[in-house]
Amino acid sequence: MQIVVTGSIAFDYLMYFPGKFSDHFLPDKLDRISVSFLVDSLKKQRGGVAANIAYSLALLGERPLLLATAGKDFGPYRDDLESVGVDTSGVKEFREEYTASFFVSTDQVRNQIASFYSGTMRFAERLSLKSFKKAEIALVVISPNDPRAMMKLTAECQERALPFIFDPSQQIPRLNGQELREGARGSRMVVLNDYELALFKKKTGLSDEEMLDLSETVVVTMGEEGSVVRTKEGVVEIPIAQPERVEDPTGVGDAYRAGLMKGVVHGLPWEIAGRMGSLAATYVLETDGPQNHSYTLKAFVERYCRVFGESEEMRRLLRDR
Repeated sequence: MQIVVTGSIAFDYLMYFPGKFSDHFLPDKLDRISVSFLVDSLKKQRGGVAANIAYSLALLGERPLLLATAGKDFGPYRDDLESVGVDTSGVKEFREEYTASFFVSTDQVRNQIASFYSGTMRFAERLSLKSFKKAEIALVVISPNDPRAMMKLTAECQERALPFIFDPSQQIPRLNGQELREGARGSRMVVLNDYELALFKKKTGLSDEEMLDLSETVVVTMGEEGSVVRTKEGVVEIPIAQPERVEDPTGVGDAYRAGLMKGVVHGLPWEIAGRMGSLAATYVLETDGPQNHSYTLKAFVERYCRVFGESEEMRRLLRDR
């Protein structure tokens, strides 16, 4: 059975600002912002939320199916994804347009300001899950994409009773309260960071308890403070995996999701699945860009046991491949 990852494929343009963004915003002028930041570096990386998640899932020994749109510049990117084990047969290429692009500047305290050019993502509404056999799908991930595509694919999951994760994150500003509530309805999990959670609750009017009436689980990431998994049974606190070095935070949340999903589809308890997410995220934090890290499942399991303690459940992942 495969994990189907829907969402964006993009090229990331990563920039670094040697200061703090917050020092250059005037509280009494926020209604007329005009600010320019001179950055010290520019790097082009492979990215996009769905592609980032699929990349880390492949490193973890899965064969995820990427269901997304891309443009005439996608060829070498496709080859790179296939080389690590991502199934790109679900990627629809539109030769008249370029792949989506993500432009992000990071300051010295790892705050980020970003813009996103949709490119071929605007055609994502043409994608569908209807031709997929239910018995072959372990999980569907609805990650940030064209909002119409997100709602269409969510509806298809609900209609066919496909297990799905609703991950609206970067598209919460574009989705209204009703759409966010509908996206969470019947999901196996909603995944957000702490800021996104506050925005989600503001737009929907839902409390923490009411969110769990829509979704089985709500996972909230909190950066250096770790993450929490909330279910009707209670809250599980997940620690971070301490990095050996810190390079760049771009794509950390996507890798966290991949590690978490790996644990979920293999039936591991939240304490372990969450720690898998933390460790997968740390690998990205230690590298420059969302897809420049590399490891084998064996190396991942060994490091997990060093960081969090010996785990028979993790050892079993190697035996059950």
